Parts: sequence; structure tokens; C-alpha cells
Amino acid sequence: MAVKDRKTMRVRRHLRIRKKISGTAARPRFCVSITANHIYCQFIDDVKGVTLASTSSLDPKFKAENAKPNMAGAVLLGKLAAEAAKAANVTEVVFDRSGYNYHGRMKAIAETARENGLKF
Repeated sequence: MAVKDRKTMRVRRHLRIRKKISGTAARPRFCVSITANHIYCQFIDDVKGVTLASTSSLDPKFKAENAKPNMAGAVLLGKLAAEAAKAANVTEVVFDRSGYNYHGRMKAIAETARENGLKF
């Protein structure tokens, strides 16, 4: 078997997860994506193919706090994501970790969103 790089393996895990997870209008998919410089959160209705709400580390509210996309920033982003979901009348979601491990920033976003009223 050929050795694959980390990005290829993450994409394969993400595709394997996406076979099982799908968002609906009642329970949209809470997709979290982490890049080298930013973190992105979206609430997606896969049936209609639309994004209901989104937030990221590029958001003006995030930048107003002078936060960085580290652990403290992930906690703030989880709170902002929960507020954006409430504004879009979303209370229950399906969590999509995009092939990343449920650890560190990913875990901080999920737990903070739960504490602020989202049900997974």
C-alpha cells in the first residue's frame, strides 16, 4: 500500500463521514473547517443545498474581540456559531468534523456551541 499524505487521508475520512451524515431543514449539518490561518463554521441544509448561517475567524465580531484562531478563539467562535444558529431558528444540528480529529479546537467549538444552546 502506498503512503498517503495527511491531507489525502483527511479528505478520505471526510468523504467517509459524509456518506453517513446529511443535514436537513430540521437538523442542518454543522460543518467546521480548519485551515492554517482561519476557522470556518457553517449550518447547511443538504436537501436544498443552501447555507442557513455561517461564521468564521474573518467575521467582524470575531475580529472586534482581537481573537486569534487558537483555542481561545475557537471557544469564541463556538459561541458566535451558536448565536448565528439561533438567529436562523436552528436548535438541533448534526456535527460534521470534516475529517479532523475531535480534539483541540474542534472539540472546543463543539462544546461551546452545546453550552450556548445547540443540541447535537
